Amino acid sequence: MHRAAAVVCSLFLLGCQAPQGTAGPASAGPLAIATWPFGAIATDLAWQSLQRGGSRLDAIETGIREVERQSCDGSVGLGGGPNAAGYPQLDSCILDGPGQRAGSVAGLEGIVHPISVARAVMEHTRHVMLVGEGARWFALQRGIDSVPIEELAAKKQEWQQRPAPAPQGQGHDTITLLLRDSDGHLAGGCSTSGAGGKLPGRVGDSPILGSGLYVDDEVGAAGATGVGENVMRYCATFAIVERMRQGLHPQQACEEVVHDIARRDPRRYRLDICFVAVDKQGRFGAAASNQRFPFAVTTAAGTQVLHVDAVSPR
Repeated sequence: MHRAAAVVCSLFLLGCQAPQGTAGPASAGPLAIATWPFGAIATDLAWQSLQRGGSRLDAIETGIREVERQSCDGSVGLGGGPNAAGYPQLDSCILDGPGQRAGSVAGLEGIVHPISVARAVMEHTRHVMLVGEGARWFALQRGIDSVPIEELAAKKQEWQQRPAPAPQGQGHDTITLLLRDSDGHLAGGCSTSGAGGKLPGRVGDSPILGSGLYVDDEVGAAGATGVGENVMRYCATFAIVERMRQGLHPQQACEEVVHDIARRDPRRYRLDICFVAVDKQGRFGAAASNQRFPFAVTTAAGTQVLHVDAVSPR
């Protein structure tokens, strides 16, 4: 068994016995934090990449690629839940704190590693975001692993020729990975297949900077998972980072943004949104609107799966 897979399997079994996640203390060394128990695959591999001398972006890409390869939880990669027309469309982004460099892709079809495409957009184009057919063409030009999509034409035609029912909501977890390196610099990445049963062309929060992911190398980084529409309408991760800028601990910043969204949204706390965050000092935190939220953290002390309960409504 792959070392990272073994780690996450054992941690998942221990997850129900793990202490409730609390505001994380500052870590002087590297720290990786990711959404969900399967995030331990990503944090563990990211840590190993750093220990081998890899860059922040190498670590982010390495960790997320494995989650994409495994299509963890049926919500990431080509094995994730298909859209309402019966085929997967993938979203991803990556952001490096120094220089505020970013790359993003959305509605990507037939590409095994959308995180690698997002990084290539950042490093090899003058753009930040590519979508749909153009994003696939660019991925193929870069030689990123792909699968044939000729069979999708029939599915698309069938969808276009029949009355489209309202999409049925299904699972839509996201791998969001945040990293602080030994020099205190920050980076992050997201990847998802989006909400199962979504309308073709739907894009959630994951590839949108400031919604699914935001990194400010002067302050901290934040990432999201859950119902993307409830994240993106409030620029939630940008809001979390701004609260850290004002001096809040990452835990407090995540909680305050949940409360603020719930105060303004007619759904109140029935938002199905969760956040993780890390600041420049290496402190971390997490919050969830209406569920028990497990997340993974790797430091020099090892890898843990912690959890937070839903915030107490105000």
